[in-house]
Amino acid sequence: MPLLQVIVLAVIQGLAELLPVSSSAHVVVAEKLMGLDPSSPAMTLLLVMLHTGTMFAVIVYFWKQWRDTFFSDGEAFKRFAWLAVIATVLTGIVGEILIKVVEHTIFKGVPHAEIEDLFSHLSIVAPALLAAGVLILIAGLLQGRRPDSEESPEIGFGQSAVIGIVQGFCLPFRGFSRSGATISVGILQGIKKVRVESFSFALAVILTPLAIGREVLRLHHADTSGFAHAAFPSLLGAVFSFLAGLLALKWLSAWLERGRWYYFGIYCLVASVVVFILHHHGY
Repeated sequence: MPLLQVIVLAVIQGLAELLPVSSSAHVVVAEKLMGLDPSSPAMTLLLVMLHTGTMFAVIVYFWKQWRDTFFSDGEAFKRFAWLAVIATVLTGIVGEILIKVVEHTIFKGVPHAEIEDLFSHLSIVAPALLAAGVLILIAGLLQGRRPDSEESPEIGFGQSAVIGIVQGFCLPFRGFSRSGATISVGILQGIKKVRVESFSFALAVILTPLAIGREVLRLHHADTSGFAHAAFPSLLGAVFSFLAGLLALKWLSAWLERGRWYYFGIYCLVASVVVFILHHHGY
């Protein structure tokens, strides 16, 4: 794969991953326009490594805030750990059920079909973007009518469970933004924006290594020789997605705090129309 294409995909991933506009959808569309196959093992490994770069961007950006809240003392860490475990376990259960349902319905009768085979279908990406856009738009408009206050609830076990379940719905569908869905659900539950943003990205850091392991295993089983071929471009992409991710996080936090969350919803709605048009033209 040409390194220029890897850098372009990395910048797209880094900017879009940490904004609630579905980085995966943007990367898949870019791959299609470049004539690449988003469902191939090498491309899914690249996508996961780009996620790795943005994961480290999240850690760098949020570390001080996490240290002061989740790791301030033993009791705070214990509470955060339980909330994260509840959300992550529910994400895994819901996500795995959905993946199996998709593999046994849409790909019924197709030998060795996997959920990754769905990633190249813009006919699925477009409605997923539409659904994410509607959810973000509703949360953003509600946010404008109900500004944060000191009385805004902390994230409890019930709120964490809902966030985890919604995050599970994001796993099989490229276009249904993970950060967009989880932060929007938190806003709809009345949680203060800065709290749900911090918690959402902490969950992303927990989830990403699991996704990396799954994709490395998949690539190894699909084509052992492809791993070495894809490794260096993927690592280079991770570096560029890290740098782009830091820029995106500053943008996200600023718009979230200034009540412009619904702008991302409008963007997702427009993006869904564009993807529908691309699909209609054979991409």
